[in-house]
Amino acid sequence: MKKKLALLMAGIMTVGMLFSVPAAAEEANLDELIAAAQEEGELIVYGSCEEEYLSAACDHFQELYGIKVQYQRLSTGEVQSKIEEENGNPSGDVWFGGTTDPYNVAAKEGLLESYEAQNASHLLSDMYRDADGCWYGIYKGILGFMVNIDELDRMGLEQPQDWADLLDEKYQGKIWLSNYNTAGTAKLVINTMIQKYGHDEGIQYLVDLDKNIEVYTKSGSGPSKNVGTGECVIGIGFLHDGITQIVDNGYGNIGLIIPSSGTSFEVGATAIFKGCAHPNAAKLWIEYALSPDCVELGAQYGSYQFLVLDNAQQPEVAVEFGLDPDNVMDYDFEDAKENTTTYVEEVMAALGDAADGRFQTE
Repeated sequence: MKKKLALLMAGIMTVGMLFSVPAAAEEANLDELIAAAQEEGELIVYGSCEEEYLSAACDHFQELYGIKVQYQRLSTGEVQSKIEEENGNPSGDVWFGGTTDPYNVAAKEGLLESYEAQNASHLLSDMYRDADGCWYGIYKGILGFMVNIDELDRMGLEQPQDWADLLDEKYQGKIWLSNYNTAGTAKLVINTMIQKYGHDEGIQYLVDLDKNIEVYTKSGSGPSKNVGTGECVIGIGFLHDGITQIVDNGYGNIGLIIPSSGTSFEVGATAIFKGCAHPNAAKLWIEYALSPDCVELGAQYGSYQFLVLDNAQQPEVAVEFGLDPDNVMDYDFEDAKENTTTYVEEVMAALGDAADGRFQTE
């Protein structure tokens, strides 16, 4: 009996050792990566999230690892254009934040480096990563409308409840959207309309919507920043940007609307630029970006997106505003990856000279 028990205990210990080896190996690999990154000593980040969050994330990385970080805030469209021009000789190392449509274009063009991140094991679903490891999701944001309730009441207008409502001529000159050429948010709007209505009907919807657009801002968050003041009466964008204006800037006159017939969502991402000067520091950044150390900073610095890591704490304020991260349409990421560039060109061609003077680039 004692012999059998001893054999059983030995077997259990052996199994335990087998299962402990991968964890130990992962820790050793991460230590090696940290050492190699510290040897490089520097990292350059292009960020497409809000600058306050970007700054905090970069400062914390520098504090944790002693690696000097330089960063620049650019819209996703600007980053995409920049690395396309640099064509494999990027001036930056990593991309942080902003919706994945431009990331997918860059991945298709071979401008992002594939990397199998250890911390990707904490992603809630494979939908939050590129299959080849060219980008990883860090947060999720819902597309919708932000309205100035006071201004609509003063004008005697009801709040739009769905995409079709925005085409009503009573909203002429009252809607703001971001620039299709510079903002990932606007690219998501294009893909959403095409996936929702079909190719030709989706482009026609955007042509009809243009008649009611007053301004196309450079950045996707641009409309949200002008709703509270009343300069923009109806803004199309991510609803977490509206929460920032309500909670952090005190604009209680902003209403948040999820389109009744359905809407899409962004996956905010991070990625390594192929051919970057600091490849080990870039890989370490990806591991950091996929950790609570990084993503939980968002809610502390006015970014209230839903997080897509199973070991990170969700920002309570997003739930308090009644937003449901799962109440969204099925978004075809592959179609967006293959066709976003073409769709943008087709929409701009369909608009022709109609939108001249309203597309902001600064």
